[in-house]
Amino acid sequence: MSAKTFDAVVIGAGHNGLTCAGYLAGAGLKVKVVERRHVVGGAAVTEEFHPGFRNSVASYTVSLLNPKVIRDLDLHGHGLRIVERRLSNFLPLPDGNYLKIGAGRTEEEVARFSSRDAEALPRYNAALDAIADVLRAVVLETPPNVAGGLPELFKALKLGNRLRGLDLVQQRDLLDLFTKSAGDYLDAWFESEPIKAAFGFDGVVGNFASPYTPGSAYVLLHHVFGEVNGKKGAWGHAIGGMGAITQAMARSARARGVDIETDAPVGEVIVEGGRAVGVVLEDGRSFRATAVVSNLNPKLLYEQLIDPSVLDADFRRRIAAWKCRSGTFRMNVALSRLPQFSCLPSDGVADHHTAGIVIAPSLAYMDRAWRDAVERGWSRQPIVEMLIPSTLDDSLAPPGAHVASLFCQQFDPHLSDGRSWDDCREEVADLIIDTVDAYAPGFKASVVGRQIMSPLDLERIFGLVGGDIFHGALSLDQLFSARPVLGHGNYRGPVPGLYMCGSGTHPGGGVTGAPGHNAAREILIDLKRRRLKRAG
Repeated sequence: MSAKTFDAVVIGAGHNGLTCAGYLAGAGLKVKVVERRHVVGGAAVTEEFHPGFRNSVASYTVSLLNPKVIRDLDLHGHGLRIVERRLSNFLPLPDGNYLKIGAGRTEEEVARFSSRDAEALPRYNAALDAIADVLRAVVLETPPNVAGGLPELFKALKLGNRLRGLDLVQQRDLLDLFTKSAGDYLDAWFESEPIKAAFGFDGVVGNFASPYTPGSAYVLLHHVFGEVNGKKGAWGHAIGGMGAITQAMARSARARGVDIETDAPVGEVIVEGGRAVGVVLEDGRSFRATAVVSNLNPKLLYEQLIDPSVLDADFRRRIAAWKCRSGTFRMNVALSRLPQFSCLPSDGVADHHTAGIVIAPSLAYMDRAWRDAVERGWSRQPIVEMLIPSTLDDSLAPPGAHVASLFCQQFDPHLSDGRSWDDCREEVADLIIDTVDAYAPGFKASVVGRQIMSPLDLERIFGLVGGDIFHGALSLDQLFSARPVLGHGNYRGPVPGLYMCGSGTHPGGGVTGAPGHNAAREILIDLKRRRLKRAG
């Protein structure tokens, strides 16, 4: 049987793969998407994990999804609805106090701990906002590629002009955020531990590092790029869970003619005459295409699906050294009742129940959590962010009951002494439940079901190598033109006809759609040039 032919074949129906496919089909291309799992969405999926209880399985909150992607793919028209949290963050503290962030009351809250910090807060926010605005614009641009000639030089100049729009103080802040630790950066702004912890948490999300690890300040910045319903820096919830985003993307793509096939793992990328020309599935079927587009972690693409003989030795060495180590342990729990925090009890759902509830009261606590994980495999006092999305979305749990997402750190994806996460996952899950129960007594007793995903589970189920939610660490040597390898930061692989559209490319991880958007633009440019060359 002859192979079916398409203009583009996309490997992986995660949100960036679906985004890329939607844009390509919208430009008139014939597009095929093949997905290893039984459902589209990659890590942004919603599943029933206990009878009557549904939740976002891995990705769990909305902010970074690019508004241009939402508009261009008409995701709202395809059923997506995003609501805002009533409060951004809530930190219960071990001394019985607490800190609320958001709802226009942050300065008043911070003043309870430090009047000096409350006065500094507007300046801090203005400094971050100025830089975030510049970098937001860069999110949807293709990074300048080395050895790319005059066009790439113009791209570099364009970026330089954007950065020159920052004044000297802002340029100093930019340098700090790209090179310093989140802890050092925050220590220079604030004196009280709760506000530093609230902001410092963003510096360790998905980052197997201490908040005092150099470079972690950029991870903090990465998490303030987003917006919800036009409000910069806001956080929200997709009604129906994160799977509602990717289901809307799939509907949009199919409406444009994209052929999406699940339960279709790829075994190999076909390379003929030095060019990628299609894929072979594990069941033996093959699809030919002018463009082969990968939504996978670069390590999975280049180490498992490409014949190493077609890649040069230096490129193979650098992919082997691609850093993927997130320290993430993910849980979903079914609850018989709403958690009540001893520091702020309430009758029914209060604003803080809709927030990101961060159990990590200080930068020192976060530092100890990382050091613990390095020494013994996991934190004895882990960092936990809990969301209770059923407080905003009653479709996820039975009446009166709730679901909670627990995003937990630090947990070394590679345990020492021959230990496996398969043997330790239940013990660690108990530790996490106990950690929450210490701040919300009765939480443990209210758990009627739980879904556990260790770093190893995240790798096996979702292809998150090393449990890395970003498809590669957001360190300075793995950003922008160097993501994933210098010379291939423009979404084009080292083999002609091969492209990358996943979070292992600029601008990195999170449910943004930006890598898929940018890769599609570059693919369309190349295909147009190819057609013009043939016509000439």
